[in-house]
Amino acid sequence: MQAEEAAASDTEPARSSTTSESKELVPRRGSTSLVWRWFGFERNDVVQDNVICKICRKSVTVKQSSTTNLIHHLRYNHSKEYEEFEKLRDSQQKTSTGRPKPQCAQQTLAESFRKRVPYERKSKRWQDVTNAVTKFIAREMLPMRLVESESFTELVNVLEPRYTVPSRKYFSGTALPTLYNDTRRAVEKEVQSLTHFATTTDLWSSRTSEPYLSLTIHFIDESWRLRSYCLQTSYFPESHTGEIIALGLKDALASWSLKEEAMVCMTTDSGANVVSALRINNWKRLPCFGHRLHIAIERSMRDTKIDRAIGVCKKVVGAFSNSWNLKKALADAQTQMKLPEHKLITESPTRWGSRQRMIERFVEQEKAIRHVLGGDKKRRQLIPSWQDIDVLESVSKALSPLLEFTDALSGEQVVTISYLKPVLSLFNSEVLAEKSDDTQLTKQIKESILDYLNTKYRDDNVDDLLSVASTLDPRFKNRYNDDDQMI
Repeated sequence: MQAEEAAASDTEPARSSTTSESKELVPRRGSTSLVWRWFGFERNDVVQDNVICKICRKSVTVKQSSTTNLIHHLRYNHSKEYEEFEKLRDSQQKTSTGRPKPQCAQQTLAESFRKRVPYERKSKRWQDVTNAVTKFIAREMLPMRLVESESFTELVNVLEPRYTVPSRKYFSGTALPTLYNDTRRAVEKEVQSLTHFATTTDLWSSRTSEPYLSLTIHFIDESWRLRSYCLQTSYFPESHTGEIIALGLKDALASWSLKEEAMVCMTTDSGANVVSALRINNWKRLPCFGHRLHIAIERSMRDTKIDRAIGVCKKVVGAFSNSWNLKKALADAQTQMKLPEHKLITESPTRWGSRQRMIERFVEQEKAIRHVLGGDKKRRQLIPSWQDIDVLESVSKALSPLLEFTDALSGEQVVTISYLKPVLSLFNSEVLAEKSDDTQLTKQIKESILDYLNTKYRDDNVDDLLSVASTLDPRFKNRYNDDDQMI
């Protein structure tokens, strides 16, 4: 018994010394594998090229970052520790994937063959995919040649290998006409039951100068949602006289079985032929506010000083738009002068808002523009004079507040007719009212715009319609009505 205790006492110091030695081993830098729990390096092994087992203190040869030899060493020399390593590794795999690794089953020949057989055209899957492609082409207004392009075919093969894309003749002759007919029947069924609706029409030309007549319907459904459908955009090659346009609009309503007496009003631009057409049909007309505001602003810009200043502005913007060196120099000048890093804006002739944004940006970046042009001998003549800058600042001050009203009244998801009387009242009382710091040119522009809008919206029929709309809006009620219009 004493001999056994003595032997035990002799063994304990040896174990403690081994433990202390194993603690002296440092782990591998950047290691992520669990097997490194049982291996390490001596502290003086800075390079860490001599791997030592913490259990038996033997060196193990390792090729670069491979752990295969380490796992083999545990498996054949330390079975208990190897079992522990296997349990830890299995637990880690289940935690990372959320579920045990599935067993891969080899496909049968029949399954493999079936996955490569193309769908039959009568199959539901082929029809569903074809309908989805047809809607994609129609909604995005894409060319028919897309379906025969190599890239589109490759995309479909990846998404659905068994689907064979039809030719573009199929889409143009069968798929798209079918989609149109189905959609038309659904829309026609919905609009025929309406008791009241409003419409919008416009005559416009395509890029190839072909004339078209569009008709859009607006109504509120049973869920009190504002709905709009562009019913048709018809080729209209006939002479655009009031009589012919009147007939064209009557035919458009009739083709959708819409009753004229159910139409509350039709919104149009101020074209004389369209105005005449609605007068011939005896339809109530609501002038487009955006179009009238555009005309009012264009009339207020009829001044030689304004023409010159805007001409200089457009030339400078064009020069910067067509020169990468000028763009880079402008960006450097903005950084140097701590100006907003904004690009110059090009005007769109048919939208007054784009001209105003061009002027605002030009005035904002005037110092940087002067700095860049001043350092370019070929373009120094483009530097605007102080008179031009004064004119542009006066124009910007007059028109800048009108931008947000145009955006608000162009909404498609909310009814905007009830805003018109409040907006016109606000124009007269605040937005376009003269201020003490206004220049003479700013006052002139404001007065011209107000005079045009007040004159055009003085029509009794239009004013009655706007009064009813604003009165029914709980935000406004009778606030903007005259005494004789109180309800």
